[in-house]
Amino acid sequence: MPHLPAPGWIPADAASGGVSVYLHPGHLHVSLVPCTMTTILGSCVAVCLWDPVSRVGGMNHFLLAHHPAGEPDSARYGDSATDMLISAAARAGGSLGRLQAKLFGGACVLGSAAPGANHLGLKNVQVARERLAAHGIRVVSEDVEGARGRKIHFQTLDGAVLVRTL
Repeated sequence: MPHLPAPGWIPADAASGGVSVYLHPGHLHVSLVPCTMTTILGSCVAVCLWDPVSRVGGMNHFLLAHHPAGEPDSARYGDSATDMLISAAARAGGSLGRLQAKLFGGACVLGSAAPGANHLGLKNVQVARERLAAHGIRVVSEDVEGARGRKIHFQTLDGAVLVRTL
């Protein structure tokens, strides 16, 4: 199984030896082969997981912190999207003991929240941190909150993330 496909994947430049995936809101992707995952975030959050030994990497892009009671799990919600990503990375060969996480997004892009307010982006960041901690996964870096969106490129070959503020 070379990779677990997600909607929107396209072949990458032949020189890179991998694939490129654009992640839409409410989607996640995990890959066993070199892959560059790209997404654009505002108040949404992306969790990037990477195992430096197996080089399994994955990313989600969620919109809201918690899925409504009684609804099935969905990658649109941070609580279930993060758990789904961890599970998919483990099924693909990533070790829970080695997985590293990087967090991005969670901005207050509308500027209507007062400083220190518990806005949507902050709630999204908090739920990602909570779910990762519950699984014992360490957050090794993050670029979260603020007032501007971000475009991120996550490379599973080496776990690097390029962030561009929008």
